[in-house]
Amino acid sequence: MPAPPRVEPPRVEPPRVEPAAIARFRALLRPLRRYHQHRVVGLEHLPAAGGFLLALNHSMATYDAFMLGLAIHEATGRLPTGLGDNLIFKLPGLADAARRAGIRPASPAHGIELLRQGEVVMVAPGGMREALRPSSERYTVRWERRRGFVRLALLAQVPIVLVGCRAADDMFTVYENRLTKLVYRRWRLPLPIVRGLGPSLVPRPVRLVHRIAPPVVPPVLDVAATDAQVDALHARVSDVMRGLLRG
Repeated sequence: MPAPPRVEPPRVEPPRVEPAAIARFRALLRPLRRYHQHRVVGLEHLPAAGGFLLALNHSMATYDAFMLGLAIHEATGRLPTGLGDNLIFKLPGLADAARRAGIRPASPAHGIELLRQGEVVMVAPGGMREALRPSSERYTVRWERRRGFVRLALLAQVPIVLVGCRAADDMFTVYENRLTKLVYRRWRLPLPIVRGLGPSLVPRPVRLVHRIAPPVVPPVLDVAATDAQVDALHARVSDVMRGLLRG
């Protein structure tokens, strides 16, 4: 019996962020970059060409990921494409802003096609659930059940580059509470109880340093053992991330 024809994923148009938009973005982030004395260590580990998956820890503030993306663009000329939570694209104003910033819905079809086109794809595998974790769990990641990003890299046969920012968890104190858990579990919405500088919601002026690890190269895809390969690769990248967050 002949094998079924290979179904190609729909072509995804890579985000094209206008230079003027990048300039506005840079101006918007400039005060935050100074406030946090932001810097990136390990830029030499980024592949110079070809697609790769950039995976980072998800903080409550979130904007540290945008500072990382801008720093990579300034250093390499490559602007990462973020894969964002689908909730973002259900909110009219936020959806438009996300698209202008080069963010796309976090679907496997989008991810694999962008990687095959040679794009840098940025993901925070822990998502909103990780961002909402209480400060008693700071410097950790909630990736136990998050294997989609690893499967994506394995199928696309591209490296995974891990980036950790330990101090991002120090910008806010996030309190353990049943209300946050209930709202997230029922509606997948963020309703954290947090405190920043003093009793305010202003983020603390902690020094943010993103540390980039050498690429983790996936094994050659074995269709008969894909799940086992995903599990092994997930364990490897999780160990690397835990090392980055230990400081």
